[in-house]
Amino acid sequence: VQLQASGEGLVQPGGSLRLSCAASGRTFGTYGWFRQAPGKEHEFVAAIRRSDRNTNYADSVKGRFTISRDNARNTVYLQMNSLKPEDTAVYYCVADSRSWIIGAMPQKNSYDYWGQGTQVTVSS
Repeated sequence: VQLQASGEGLVQPGGSLRLSCAASGRTFGTYGWFRQAPGKEHEFVAAIRRSDRNTNYADSVKGRFTISRDNARNTVYLQMNSLKPEDTAVYYCVADSRSWIIGAMPQKNSYDYWGQGTQVTVSS
């Protein structure tokens, strides 16, 4: 089982970036993204259920980020718009076999599988 994230980059404030996470080996019930800024704990960003596309977002990214998934490709995306310097972090793709309820999605221990991090830097 592998989660392969891509799309890292450097972008100016106000810009956009799209992260992708390709899952291999199996399908999952819930997919998500966490991030970790230097010196900080992991922070929930967004999550989506495979079965019905129900989503959950951190307040800090609502209205700016969109999570989506392509079941045929077993891939999840994170479209990030109106990026801010405080969005700078290493972003981690996560997944779990269970289809979590909305309230459980932001919990770090809801996810058994973590991909390698991908760096997003927002700076002028």
